[in-house]
Amino acid sequence: MAAGGVFAADKGNPEAKRIVSVGGTITEILYDLGAQDRIVARDSTSFYPADANSKPDVGYMRALSAEGILGQKPDLILMEEGSGPPPVLEILKASEVPMVVIPTPPEAGRIGQKIRDVGAAVGLSDKAEALAAKTEDGLKAVAADVAKIAGEKKKVLFVLSVSNGRLMAGGADTEAGAIIEMAGGVNAAPTIKGYKPMSDEAVIAAAPDVILSMSRGDHSITPEEMFALPSMQTTPAAANKALVSMDGLMLLGFGPRTPDAARALAAKIYPGAIN
Repeated sequence: MAAGGVFAADKGNPEAKRIVSVGGTITEILYDLGAQDRIVARDSTSFYPADANSKPDVGYMRALSAEGILGQKPDLILMEEGSGPPPVLEILKASEVPMVVIPTPPEAGRIGQKIRDVGAAVGLSDKAEALAAKTEDGLKAVAADVAKIAGEKKKVLFVLSVSNGRLMAGGADTEAGAIIEMAGGVNAAPTIKGYKPMSDEAVIAAAPDVILSMSRGDHSITPEEMFALPSMQTTPAAANKALVSMDGLMLLGFGPRTPDAARALAAKIYPGAIN
C-alpha cells in the first residue's frame, strides 16, 4: 500500500476502491461522478443523495475518530478542509492510507476547482471536468439573471442557530454570505467575520428584510419562533414574516447544486423576479 500522508488531489489513489468520504459535498460529487460504489463509509454530513445514508457513518466531520475511519480499511481518505479534530488528522496522516484534503473556500469561483480536485483524487478527471464546466455555466447563468433584478437589493440575515434568544449569524467570509450575494441579496451582517453571535442591538440595527435559515435538524426554526424573538420584532423581516428555510447542504455545500440553490434563494427573496 502507498505510504500515508496528505497528498495533492492528483496524487491521491486513482484506483481506490475503498474510499472514506468526509464532507457532504465531497460525497455528493463522488456520486455525481459515478464513484458511489467505491465509497465504503462517509461522515454524518453526507446525507445526499439519500442512498449515501446506507453507507457506514464514521461520525461528524469535525469530531472524527481515527479508529472509526481506519477500521473501514480504506485505500483513500478524502475529506473537506476543516475536518478534524487535529489530533485525529495527525494519526491519519501517519497511517499507511493516502489522504487528500480538498480546499473548500466560500467562493463561487472555486467550486469548479473543488469538483476537479475530487475527480483527480479518484482518477475521474474527465468526468469531473464535465461536471465542473456544467456547474460553472450554471453559476454564470444565475449571475446573469440576478443582474436583471430591478429595485433595491434586500438585506438578508443568515441565522445559523438560536440559543437562549441569541442569534448565531453568518457574517463575512462565510458560505452563507456568499450564497446571499449570489442570489442578489446583501448580507445584513457584513461587519462580523465567520459565524458569530449577534447582540439584540446589532440585529435591530441590521434591519434585515429577509431571514435565511436551514430547514434541517437542530438548526431549523419556525417563523413563529423566529419572529417572537425580541431582537426580531421591529425588523422589516418580521413585518413581512419573511423567513426562508432551505436544505443546509444544498444551501451551504458549494458543490454541483449551488447554481440551483442560488436560483431558488433568489426566487424566494425576490418573488416573481426570477425563474
